[in-house]
Amino acid sequence: MPVLAVLLAVLALLAGSAAARAETTPTYTQEGLSQYEAQLKGGQIQSVIVNKRLRWLRITLKDGSHVFYKYPKKMGPKYYAQVTAKGIPLTIMSVDAAKKEQEKGARHHKIRYIAGGFLIVVLLVVGVILFLRRRRPDED
Repeated sequence: MPVLAVLLAVLALLAGSAAARAETTPTYTQEGLSQYEAQLKGGQIQSVIVNKRLRWLRITLKDGSHVFYKYPKKMGPKYYAQVTAKGIPLTIMSVDAAKKEQEKGARHHKIRYIAGGFLIVVLLVVGVILFLRRRRPDED
C-alpha cells in the first residue's frame, strides 16, 4: 500500500509540473501589419522579442495577450527603430535560441518522400515485369 501512495504522489507531481510548463509557455497568435501598427500607435505593446532568423516580432501586449508579426525581408531595422523610439523594451534572441526555434518549426519528413519514391519505382518495375511476362507467347 505505501508503494501505491508513493506512485500516486509521483504521478501528481509530474502532472502538476506539466501543467505549470504549459502555463508558462505563451501561445502566440499571428497578426497583420495594420494591427501591429495600431497597437504600436495606441501604446498597447508592453515588450517585444525579436527572432531575426525567422523575422518574427513576438509581442506581449499590456492586457497580457501574446501576438506575433512576421515582417518582410530587410525590414527588421525599421521595426526595431519604431519599437525602441516608443520606449518599449526590445529583446533580440540569441543565435542558438533562434536556431532551436527554427528547428522546432521545421518538420520536413524527407525520409518519407524518399521511401515513397522508392516504393513507386519498385511497383512500376514489378508491374512492367508482370506485363511483359503476360504478353510473351508460351514456348511449350
